[in-house]
Amino acid sequence: MLSIGSVVLGVSDVRRAAAFWTRALGYVPRGEIEDDWVVLVPADGRTGTRLSLGRSETPVQGRPRVHLDLYAGDAADQAAEVERLVSLGARRVRWALYPPDADFIVLADPDGNRFCVIDTGRG
Repeated sequence: MLSIGSVVLGVSDVRRAAAFWTRALGYVPRGEIEDDWVVLVPADGRTGTRLSLGRSETPVQGRPRVHLDLYAGDAADQAAEVERLVSLGARRVRWALYPPDADFIVLADPDGNRFCVIDTGRG
């Protein structure tokens, strides 16, 4: 039986991306951070999907086919997490495709990879 072992993001600067995602998720590098690759894992034995960062020269997609959804507990938690992530170097993405009552906010990491912060309190 297969399981998802890691989600891989292409980044232009592995060390910068590792600095952002370790602070964003509370993850730690599984080994040494190389110039072209690192695998981040949950800290303190927590469970969770690994995040691998690989150096890439491929341009960032404006509407990526695959992206991360980060879950927040409710609207207040979502707002606080968005502000925290922005303070770490993420940026808000102006996106014309938001539905009228969106439960998600689109952000981009320092490399421009888009991800969403979801308000899971809406059920």
